[in-house]
Amino acid sequence: MDEVYACKRLLEKVGLQGYQIGKTKVFLRAGQMAELDARRTEILGRSASVIQRKIRSYMARKSFFLLRLSALHIQSVCRGELARQVYENMRRESSCLIIQRDFRMHLARKAYKELCSSAVSIQAVMRGMAVRDELRFRRKTRAAIIIQTHCRKYLARLHYVKLKKAAVTTQCAWRGKVARGELRKLKMAARETGALQAAKNKLEKQVEELTWRLQLEKRMRADIEEAKTQENSKLQSALQEMQLQFKETKEMLMMEREAAKKAAEKVPVIHEVPVIDHALVDKITVENEKLKALVSSLEKKIGDTEKKYEETTKMSEERLKQALEAESKIIQLKTSMQRLEEKMSDMESENQILRQQSLLTEPTKQLSENPLPSVIKENVDVLINCIMKDIGFSQGKPVAAFTIYKCLLHWKSFEAERTSVFDRLIQMIGSAIEVIG
Repeated sequence: MDEVYACKRLLEKVGLQGYQIGKTKVFLRAGQMAELDARRTEILGRSASVIQRKIRSYMARKSFFLLRLSALHIQSVCRGELARQVYENMRRESSCLIIQRDFRMHLARKAYKELCSSAVSIQAVMRGMAVRDELRFRRKTRAAIIIQTHCRKYLARLHYVKLKKAAVTTQCAWRGKVARGELRKLKMAARETGALQAAKNKLEKQVEELTWRLQLEKRMRADIEEAKTQENSKLQSALQEMQLQFKETKEMLMMEREAAKKAAEKVPVIHEVPVIDHALVDKITVENEKLKALVSSLEKKIGDTEKKYEETTKMSEERLKQALEAESKIIQLKTSMQRLEEKMSDMESENQILRQQSLLTEPTKQLSENPLPSVIKENVDVLINCIMKDIGFSQGKPVAAFTIYKCLLHWKSFEAERTSVFDRLIQMIGSAIEVIG
C-alpha cells in the first residue's frame, strides 16, 4: 500500500493523467513514458549543476582561507616589529620622566620642609597670643554674668514676693468663703451621720440576736438528735426482749402439747374422761393475750417514734433553712455595717479636712482664676479619663495612683497647697467611691 501511494503521489506531482495503477505495475498511455524520461533528464541535469556549484564554491573558499591566513601572518609580524620599536621608545621616555620627577621631588621636599618649619613657629606664636586674649575675655564675661544673675535674682525675688502676697490674700478670701459653705454642708452631714450611727447600732443588735438564735437552734437540734437516738435504742432493745419471751412461750406450749399427746398415747382409754388441764390452758391463753397486747403496744410505739422522727427531721430541715437564711442576713448586715463604717470614716476625715481648711490662716499659692495652658488642660483631661477607667494593678501596685503621682510631680502641683487640678481629681475620686458604695 505504501509503494502504490508513493507512485500515485509522484504521478500527481508530475501532472500525468489517464494512467492506471495495478497490483505490481503502472499502466501509462502512449507518449507518457517519453515525457517521464524528459522530466528525469531535466532533474538529473539540475542536480549535476548543483553538485558542480558546491564543489567550485568549496575550492574557492579553501583558496581564500589560505590567502587570508598568509596575509594575517605577514601583518602580525609587521605589527609586532612596529610595536617593539614603539615600546622601546616609550620605555626610554618613561625612564627619563622618572629621573626628572625624583629630582624635582627632592628639591620641592627640601623647600617645603623649610617653609613648614618657619610657618609652624609663626603659627605657634600667633595662636598663643589669640588664646591668651580669649582667656582674658572669658574671665571678664563670666564676672559680668555673675553680677547680672545676682541682680536679676534679687529683682525677680522681690516681684515674686509681691505676687505671692497678692495671690495669698485673694486665695484666703475665696477659700474662707468655700470653707464656710462646706462647713454648713458638713454640719448637715453630721446630723445624717448620727442617724446612720443609730441604724448601725440597731443592725449590730439584730446581728447579735440572730447569732444567739442560731446557736440555740444548733444546741436544740443536737439535743433532739441525741434523745431520738436513745429512744430508738431503748425501743429496739425492748422489742428484742419481747420477741425472745414470745418465742420462749411458744416453745413451752409446743412442749406441753407434745407431752400431753404422748401421755394420751401411753394410757389406754376406757372411758372418755377429760384429761386437759383447764387451769394451764387458761394461764397460757392469758399469757398469749398479754404478749399480743405487748406486741401491739410495741408496734404502736414504733409507729409513734417513726412519726416523731419524721417530724423532728422536718423540723430540723426547716431550722437549717432558717439558720442558712439567718447566716445570709448576717453576712448582708455585716457588709452593710462595713459600708456604714467606711462612710462614717469618710465623713469624719472630710470633717477634719474642712475644719483644718477653715482654721487655716497661712498664705497659699496660685490663684484659682488663672487659666491653665492648653497642653496642661489636655493632660488633665487624659488623667481624669485614666481615673474613671478600671486600670487595675501592675506587680501588686495600683497603676492609677502611680500615674496621678507622677503627673502631679511633673506639673509641680505639690508646690501649691491647692489647685484646680487637685479639686477636680478629688471630686472624681469621691464620686467614684460613692458609686462603688
